[in-house]
Amino acid sequence: MEKQRNSHRIVSMLIAAAVAGGVAGGAAAQTDAGGTVGGTTTDNTSAGNIHPTGMPQTEQQGDVSFVSGGVGLDESTALRRAQSQWPLSLRFTGPSSAYVANVHVQIVDAGGKTVLDTASKGPYMLVRLHPGRYTIHATYSDVARSQTVTVRGNGSARATFAWQVSR
Repeated sequence: MEKQRNSHRIVSMLIAAAVAGGVAGGAAAQTDAGGTVGGTTTDNTSAGNIHPTGMPQTEQQGDVSFVSGGVGLDESTALRRAQSQWPLSLRFTGPSSAYVANVHVQIVDAGGKTVLDTASKGPYMLVRLHPGRYTIHATYSDVARSQTVTVRGNGSARATFAWQVSR
């Protein structure tokens, strides 16, 4: 009987050690070579790229920076609050005004040059563009929409794209 109790204790201790090692290993795996904890700009999920303010991590494509997300309440609230600090804000909705993600977004300047080509990670996308006229092409569930906007300064241009198709 005593031998059986000792065996159970040893097994319990081994399981606890394995779990503790796994948790520590997971935390170490989330720290990159530069010491940054969490995701990276190459991590395509919104989770792991959240700034302590609730904002997703800013991404860069050429000289255009952008953030995209808004799946959770904290993140969507942070993105809505930050709209006035970004020259262009986009919102994507589906049937019954439900938010959608994974919208292919292409922004083209007045000269026909594509300045941003990406997919949204949520219903909101904030984009830092130089002042000017841009055409935004947004595609969701193989249905394309386009809008032209004039960016003058922070918070000056907003576009909402709505689809009545579900994925």
